[in-house]
Amino acid sequence: MAGRTLPFDPTRPDERLLVHGHCHQKAFGGTGAKLAMLRRIPGADVELVDSSCCGMAGAFGYHLEHYDVSMAMGELSLFPALRAVDDATRIVADGTSCRAQIADGVGRRAVHAAIVLSEAISG
Repeated sequence: MAGRTLPFDPTRPDERLLVHGHCHQKAFGGTGAKLAMLRRIPGADVELVDSSCCGMAGAFGYHLEHYDVSMAMGELSLFPALRAVDDATRIVADGTSCRAQIADGVGRRAVHAAIVLSEAISG
């Protein structure tokens, strides 16, 4: 999008975004493009969580026999990082299962990056 601008809402308040990269995005180098896109939003303070898998791994964490392992994975790095930020910090996670795991693991709502971008664009 070199040379092009997006119609961002100039009245939008500043916002801190804490981004959890989906495992597939991490494996194929896709988090960089997402971070660059989010950093184009005026007033957005974007930070990538240094985390491994959230622990859900698709449907893995939904199975009762995997629940403890799933939650333990989340506790390795993701959950502590999310608990360390204030309630005003918005959590961004593109994976549907990641968002469910975040809600179950730390009681916070995470949103897809496309939602954040959509809300930031005026029009």
